[in-house]
Amino acid sequence: MLGFRVLIIFLITVPTLSAQNVYYKSFGDGLRVMAEDSSFSLKMGFRVQTLYSGVLNLESSQWNDQILIRRARLKFDGFAFSPKLVYKVELGLSNRDLAGGNNIQTGFTSRLILDAVLKWNFYNRWSLWVGQTKLPGNRERVISSQNLQFVDRSLVNSRFTLDRDTGIQLRHSDKVGKKGIIREIFSISMGEGRNIIAPNIGGYDYTFRMEYLPMGSFKAKGDYFSSDLEREETPKLAIGATYDFNDGAAKQRGQLGLFMIDSIGNQFTNDLHTIFIDAIFKYKGLSFQSEYAHKRAKEEIIVASEFGDLKYGTGTGFVFQGGYLWPCNLELGGRYTSIRSDSQEFSSIRDVNEYTFVLSRYFKRHNLKIQSDISFIDRLSGDNFLQFRMQVELAI
Repeated sequence: MLGFRVLIIFLITVPTLSAQNVYYKSFGDGLRVMAEDSSFSLKMGFRVQTLYSGVLNLESSQWNDQILIRRARLKFDGFAFSPKLVYKVELGLSNRDLAGGNNIQTGFTSRLILDAVLKWNFYNRWSLWVGQTKLPGNRERVISSQNLQFVDRSLVNSRFTLDRDTGIQLRHSDKVGKKGIIREIFSISMGEGRNIIAPNIGGYDYTFRMEYLPMGSFKAKGDYFSSDLEREETPKLAIGATYDFNDGAAKQRGQLGLFMIDSIGNQFTNDLHTIFIDAIFKYKGLSFQSEYAHKRAKEEIIVASEFGDLKYGTGTGFVFQGGYLWPCNLELGGRYTSIRSDSQEFSSIRDVNEYTFVLSRYFKRHNLKIQSDISFIDRLSGDNFLQFRMQVELAI
């Protein structure tokens, strides 16, 4: 109901704005508002993903399926006072976006806010970000869920990503040689994820990321959307590496998972170290993307809670994917994912291989598309599964 009310307010507000200062550039680009004195701008957009998912247990032959609104989002961004001071607010309206707030740390409320961040370009190529947003972790996570090559992100992301957090980020970029570009990002955040209202439980989370683009910049920032929709005329490559230290992580996966609280209310913490190495390549409709992730904990901990035994999610993951986009905007792609636990006793992660093939039709880039993929999920201990998914994306 909360998400529905927000949407109604959005729809009521838009027509009341002065038509003289409101314009719609093109499909998928959102409604834009500009103040008469150019001291403020606002872009408003809405997107929704409708997903069908069916899973076949290959051992028992049991079939389970569902149709759901996977994501529904409202986006607001623009500048305030000066084009050098940019803001972004993103709200999640679907049940999956809102879920997870039934605990004291979030005030027993829905987790409505995804992003609420100010970005200040205070000097040349230096920027300071303040607020809640995605940490500079693995590339697959930072790429918007709207701009994916497959129906959803890989198991490497779901098991190891840093996700969103609240804090500050210092960002810098510069040129190297004739074409090369290098970027550095340093972040200090609270370490417990989004929409937390409780005082900091453990220590802070420290993240450092560096990126190198040896062949120059991608068209339309294509290093942060999947598929070569721009059909790069020359080869383009981006390589990134991230190190994250979560000092006294209070959740199973740092910013994600359950709080490590036992059945009598004792909170446990652990130091988590995470490394990501990723790369993306594009050339004339051909694209490749790969990531390596490794997460380890300082101590081996098992917490007996009301939800059962809780463990930290530690181990190693690797994913490689690629695809080719034909001029008719039809794309065929494949992905291989491997996940390995570093301890069968103390890690919540289980060993699995996943093989996925995707077929996508882009009608208006990532703003209007239909994607379907099929996966063979090979669990090294336990039943194997065959999964089929089809998703429609609409962004206005």
